[in-house]
Amino acid sequence: MNNLLHNKKVVTGGVIILVFSLFAVLAPYITRYEIWAQDYTAVFAPMSPDHFFGTDNFGRDIFTRVVYGSRASLLSALGAAGLAGVIGITLGLLGGYFGGTVDRITQGLTDAFWAFPSLLMALVLIVMLQPGLFTTMIAIALGYWPRYTQVLRDEVLSVREQEYIAAARSIGSGDVRILRSHILPNVIGPVIVLITITMGNAIIVEATLSFLGLGVQPPTPSWGVMLSNAREFMTRAPWFSVFPGVAIALTVLGFNLLGDGLRDVLDPHLTRQQ
Repeated sequence: MNNLLHNKKVVTGGVIILVFSLFAVLAPYITRYEIWAQDYTAVFAPMSPDHFFGTDNFGRDIFTRVVYGSRASLLSALGAAGLAGVIGITLGLLGGYFGGTVDRITQGLTDAFWAFPSLLMALVLIVMLQPGLFTTMIAIALGYWPRYTQVLRDEVLSVREQEYIAAARSIGSGDVRILRSHILPNVIGPVIVLITITMGNAIIVEATLSFLGLGVQPPTPSWGVMLSNAREFMTRAPWFSVFPGVAIALTVLGFNLLGDGLRDVLDPHLTRQQ
């Protein structure tokens, strides 16, 4: 714990993520306007004490929508990373531990999914299904779980030959117990790092899909949707696009800093998975 608190990347990234997480949780208490409230007498109002980030083309308060937009971005990132982790960790543990046919099957699946770019796979899935936050989570997760499988498999291959694993087998421990109690705790470090990096990437993918109209659907606030709506007003109201763009950049920076810092603390030799 002391190593984490003394790592500047971990602290800085953690503070950034904490701030946006508080925005998402406490949004109704932070903002003074309703999320969909329109004021046509204040269209494109510049930054002021009444509207910290100005207003958009419908007179909606941009600060309010940026704060509420953090919910969609963080929820999609958390859901995508969690689902990718469940799939990838399970297959990585099974393939690395049992080897043989099981490993060939898991590696075949990994290679098949890894052959497609994450964003392209997300686009295909969303076109097949109905666009929305839940579909976006699934689409992102399907593009990122192979990273978890590959990292876990490599770690398990090195751990399964250790003496304490042989000792556990000798006293009658079953495969499930060995995987749960002896292998997983010793290979979870790289996965934690990978989760943070995945969440940063997931925010970019979610914003991209929402920008294209294939992610979160209006009028639900999303940073990607806000950037899409601001395209026509870049010169007239630059604040319309600046603040959601800054929110995306800061959140991704926070997750990347946290991931880099955790990598330095938990496993300095881990090759960064991007």
